[in-house]
Parts: sequence; C-alpha cells; structure tokens
Amino acid sequence: MFDPFAAPATGLTGPGAVSTARILALTALDEHSENSLVVVPRPDATVLFGLGEDELLDDDTAGLFIPGNLDAALAYLETELAIRRNSGATQGRRLLLVADCTAEAERITTLLGRHPGGLSAVLLGAWTGDQATIDDEGLVDAPPALTSALPARLPAISRVEARERLLAALARQRHNQKPAARRRTTPRRP
Repeated sequence: MFDPFAAPATGLTGPGAVSTARILALTALDEHSENSLVVVPRPDATVLFGLGEDELLDDDTAGLFIPGNLDAALAYLETELAIRRNSGATQGRRLLLVADCTAEAERITTLLGRHPGGLSAVLLGAWTGDQATIDDEGLVDAPPALTSALPARLPAISRVEARERLLAALARQRHNQKPAARRRTTPRRP
C-alpha cells in the first residue's frame, strides 16, 4: 500500500482524480486511523462518498472530521496548527486535508508553507503545485516530487463502493476507539 501522507501536497487531475482522492482518504482512515485525522469539507464528502448534508453530523469518530465547507476546514487546520506551534507540541496526530482547492488554493499554499510537515493535502481542482494526472484506467503520470507518493497505477473506486468502505472504516474506528478521543489532536494548555 502507499502512504497518503508521503507528500505535503498531492494535486490530482484527470478523469481518475476523484477516484484517487477517494482511495487516498480511505487509506488514511483504514491504515493510519490511530494517529491521523482526515478532514474533508462537506461538499467534497458528498462528491467523494455520496454523503448527504446531514449525514454523519453527530459522528464522534476521531479519525474523520467533516466541516461544512472548505473555509471551515482551513480555519480548523489553521487553529490546530497554531496551537501546536505555540504549545511546542511535537506529537500531534497527522492531518490530511482532502478537498477541491479551487476557491482556496492560495490559502492552502500559505498554510502548507507556514507549517512544513504539519499537514498533508490531497487536492482536486485548480492546484498550482505538483499535480499527478490519473487517466480513466488508473494510470498515474506524476512529476518527480509525487512519483514516490503514488503507485504507477491505482484501482478505480466508485462513489457507492467508497461510501461502503468509509462507513465500514468508521464503524471499525468506533469499535476500537478509546473514550474521550475527539478532534483536538494536542493537549489543552493548563
């Protein structure tokens, strides 16, 4: 398997981009759930997994956060990373943003630059950084910065299958979750 956190920002384009974003998000939830938080804005959760507007609103799974939109997702990440920096915390959960970045590409670039190693992003839409093109057969054409982060070929996954895998991963997380694990990834200051 591959690591969705291997590159700071993985821009995706081409007919297989959405399927690849699904696979990367699900890999983070399946393989790295104990030490990561996947942040997917609600509109992207709908596109990627077919979630309704009110679905998973009350979900208390520590591995997934679905804010209302990209602005709210970025505000959360900015706050979390500032708290980590100001408190000197070095052992926070890995953060993965999975989103269409078209409306906020510059803000995401700034966030990644301000907090190197603080988060990773899987980005659809008009990303100006490194982008991998995934064709409808799952073949990956990536620049050198992304070749180690992605395999040469990725399997396609439909929204229906991705939804089923997402709900199964969340059910496993709820079953294995320790009490009191919430979205905060670093301890509060005294």
